[in-house]
Amino acid sequence: MFFSFRRVNAILVKDWKDLIKNAYILFTLAFPLIFSIWLGKMDIENTFTYIFPINFSLVICGCFVQAAMVAEEKEKSTLRGLLLSPATTIEILIGKSALSAITTIIVIIASILLSNFKIPSLLWFSLTILLCLIIYITIGTLLGLLSRTVMETTIIGMPVLVLLGMGSVLKAVINNDLLTRGIDFLPNEQFSNILINLNEGNGFNDISNSLLILVAWVFVTLIITFIVYGKRRFDK
Repeated sequence: MFFSFRRVNAILVKDWKDLIKNAYILFTLAFPLIFSIWLGKMDIENTFTYIFPINFSLVICGCFVQAAMVAEEKEKSTLRGLLLSPATTIEILIGKSALSAITTIIVIIASILLSNFKIPSLLWFSLTILLCLIIYITIGTLLGLLSRTVMETTIIGMPVLVLLGMGSVLKAVINNDLLTRGIDFLPNEQFSNILINLNEGNGFNDISNSLLILVAWVFVTLIITFIVYGKRRFDK
């Protein structure tokens, strides 16, 4: 059988057992929630301020935690056995991403409730979250594959995490049109643009370009990750 849910579930269960034993990752998952609680106690009507904890959840849970979990497998020398197992590339990548996806969705929902953020359009919001979830987890997987240890993910991934988490802040302090335009195409900026438009009552025509850019990010990140995975599978 080309795709086996049993093998995917086995990888998911293994990752879950590793997660509940890892206090460092569990503590990291709490950061977006702490920020959301603080934000929920403030009387702020700025939509962009409410977007930040959601994007922060994607960065921390979807990207950073995923990178740390993949790198931890490499550090323990258990990833190579998984790469050489009968499981297909799709099964391994889905299995390794499933737990990060589940925890990210839970943290995002909790962040929305704690910060009292009112979702302007559930359909478009859910689609945007799905696209961003794929992008961030894929980037996290890529960072984990490129790193040799969990500590190295922080070093390699810090520039990426800063761009994805604080792109808008960087735009305000960088006096370079080329870099500013580059930041505008980042998934976090497109995510913010979509939510701001939806909150203002705008429809599909106003968010279609941002959705297309996110779809492009999905394909590019998946292709790069598949290529890197293939090289790691056969590297000595």
